Amino acid sequence: MLLLFFSCHSSTADDISKTELNKENQYNTSEMAIQNGMVLFNLHCASCHNFSENLIGPNLAGITSEVDKEWLISFISNSPAMIESGDSRSAKLFEKYKQYMPAFKMLKAEDMEDILGFMHKFSQGEKRSKNHRAGGLINPIPEKIPTSSLTLLIEEQFKVPPSSDMAPISRINQMSFAPDGRLFIVDLRGDLFEIQEGNRLSTYINIRDSLPNFIDNPGKGSGFASFAFHPDFVENGLFYTTHTEAPNSATADHPLPDSIETVVQSVLLEWKTENSSAQSFSGNHRELLRVDMVSGGHTFQQVTFNPLAQKSDVDYGMLYLGIGDGVAALRGYPFLCDNIEMIWSSVIRIDPLGHNSDNGHYGIPIDNPFIDMPNAVKEIWASGFRNPHRITWDESGTGKMIITNIGQHSIEEVNLGVAGADYGWPYREGSFLFDFDANIEVVYPLPSEKDNYTDPVVQYDHDEGSAISGGFVFVGDNIPMLKGKYIFGDMSRGYIYYSEIEEMNQGEQAAVYRLNVSLNGELSDLETITSHKRVDLRIGMDIDRELYLFSKSNGAVYKVIDCQNIKTQKVDS
Repeated sequence: MLLLFFSCHSSTADDISKTELNKENQYNTSEMAIQNGMVLFNLHCASCHNFSENLIGPNLAGITSEVDKEWLISFISNSPAMIESGDSRSAKLFEKYKQYMPAFKMLKAEDMEDILGFMHKFSQGEKRSKNHRAGGLINPIPEKIPTSSLTLLIEEQFKVPPSSDMAPISRINQMSFAPDGRLFIVDLRGDLFEIQEGNRLSTYINIRDSLPNFIDNPGKGSGFASFAFHPDFVENGLFYTTHTEAPNSATADHPLPDSIETVVQSVLLEWKTENSSAQSFSGNHRELLRVDMVSGGHTFQQVTFNPLAQKSDVDYGMLYLGIGDGVAALRGYPFLCDNIEMIWSSVIRIDPLGHNSDNGHYGIPIDNPFIDMPNAVKEIWASGFRNPHRITWDESGTGKMIITNIGQHSIEEVNLGVAGADYGWPYREGSFLFDFDANIEVVYPLPSEKDNYTDPVVQYDHDEGSAISGGFVFVGDNIPMLKGKYIFGDMSRGYIYYSEIEEMNQGEQAAVYRLNVSLNGELSDLETITSHKRVDLRIGMDIDRELYLFSKSNGAVYKVIDCQNIKTQKVDS
């Protein structure tokens, strides 16, 4: 059992001195560094340490503020040598614990930096917590996701033109198709491209030119986020988009309280083309909904229609939209989340052709779950999401609605969409307790009391990734091995996962498996293929229900052309 001999003292955010704040710049706390550091910490250190209580070794809260970085590196690398050298701190620790910590000479300099970056972020999170809740789970799901023998054969189709000289060179975010089969892909910086025959791209619409207040910063949630074609697009020429604008660009339908600063406004528009078969847009647009956001993250996410709904169904033509919390919970405004009197942290459902909303720009379906509840936002379909990034339906026969929710720093979720359900944020992250007054870098075991929150049906923790990339249940006839599998991934790492749709049932946790990837006959992974540690993976689908993988890091789009059962696997990274 490994033991780190660090001691630290309880303190609060008020205790942080200028010297301690200067230490912030000494540590690499980028997303990918933290994730790698977490994996290494769980491998080498977590059996003896956490950041909220003494275990076999002392808790590490505030350690990076109290001990110099160079001392930490020396001690972790070879604590016995430090003790034998007469270093006073090392000697006192040995005197207290009566045993040596093994030397970690095998750690590369980069890995050491990642471990320390992880320790810094998590120890500071505990130090600045308000209630110092004990029992935080650094590795809430200790079981590793197994790698299956299934391997996706992918083939590069094209690269989207760069929209910036700086990474990510193209912020491609969603691929989807129109009812007439035409395939489109959007760049958050403002362009919606049509993918034409021969994988040629043409600009269908550039909303930067049409919307003077359009912005694609700050934050990863800003820009031209999503689009959806009305199921009757061929006849009525209507499609819908979401984007962000500068604060106070117009009066919000859902404003923030006066005491809270608006950083961006999220906007839902309806566009009407003069000719639905035209290769570029010409027509007009109107605004449906505008919402103030606390930050440029977790804004409006995917807008979509239920592909299973027929014209005789009540769900036909109803528009769904995922709305994040805008990082409100962690900015000190948890009352904006998990509150059906507020629109944030929800999936809403509206009739874009109706007029009975408060602003008269759209309709509210009469079968929405909160339609008759006083003071409720009648548009809400389901609530309690941190960042409901993607919405899809299983077309293989179950008809299940699937909503992926990006977690804070512990759990990534796949949820079954249920009208009126509450998924718990900011009091739950996955099937674990989240306490925004404690260390926000960890989750905690659930209390014994039952509650009414709805758990995910698939979840993984952050030593397997850090941001879920929603996908689709495979229904195509061209790759039988993938049929009935919900294929999704992790944006940052670019890992591809699957769960069986038949195992995704409310009240159960479906098994998760990792898929291999092969390009040009060589077993590989998307980090290697894209040459970027942060892959920024997204998953798309065309009208034939064939799958595509694409990456912001290099702007490339890959098609899944087959799946093979390969017994000899590449070792997991």
